[in-house]
Amino acid sequence: MIRSALMNVMTAAALKAGRGLKRDFGEVENLQVSVKGPGDFVTAADKRAEKTLFEELSKARPGYGFVMEEGGIVEGSDKSHRWLIDPLDGTSNFLHGLPVFAISVGLEREDRLVAGLVYNPATDDMFVAELGQGAYYNNRRMRVAARRSLGESMIACGIPPLARARDHESFKRELAAGMGKIANIRRMGAAALDLAMVACGRFDGYWERGINSWDVAAGIVLVREAGGFVSDFSGGADMLAKGEICAGNETIHRQLLDLMRKA
Repeated sequence: MIRSALMNVMTAAALKAGRGLKRDFGEVENLQVSVKGPGDFVTAADKRAEKTLFEELSKARPGYGFVMEEGGIVEGSDKSHRWLIDPLDGTSNFLHGLPVFAISVGLEREDRLVAGLVYNPATDDMFVAELGQGAYYNNRRMRVAARRSLGESMIACGIPPLARARDHESFKRELAAGMGKIANIRRMGAAALDLAMVACGRFDGYWERGINSWDVAAGIVLVREAGGFVSDFSGGADMLAKGEICAGNETIHRQLLDLMRKA
């Protein structure tokens, strides 16, 4: 496990926020739900978790900036650091009582992602990584899977919801291309966990477009520190700006990119 001061701060904040989510998940039918758009909901639990993360991280690292799903951008006095936070990735799963959701906390230093944490309060699964320190799942070192063919791989993807109808046609082309090459395709509904599963070798790869920076910032660090490759669909490093991501070991990543380009 990573014992750095930074990871201690991130872990403590996530565990505190997670306690609230775990409590609310047990009473999901009583949550007050507001509608942000078609198929895109935000809960009171979401907002409470983000508030906890913001307060705890601000107290531990004064001056750091924030990019948050609900709270937006908060400029800090320290312009070289900012947190990228999703307090509840997989909100729809949460609302439907599915225990597949996570807190995602990434740290950017001088525009470079240097630390990531993904935590599922429902299962107490904790995935952490720090630049140069490796990636860990519940205190065990993680490595990406070693499979070398899409034909024997299980690949995760993201299906655009109703709110992103503009992406439906491109996804249909990608899915059709993938179904002709990939052994198994899965949709979990939480991008942070998709990337964590790639990092620990449960999924062999993952692709999605129309994704937000706070959804994938932490997971990018996890995959890289677990020996994997992450890029945008062009093979570049503009995942956060372009809102698209492709991940896997070196071989699977390359094969997935080739599939996306031809779709």
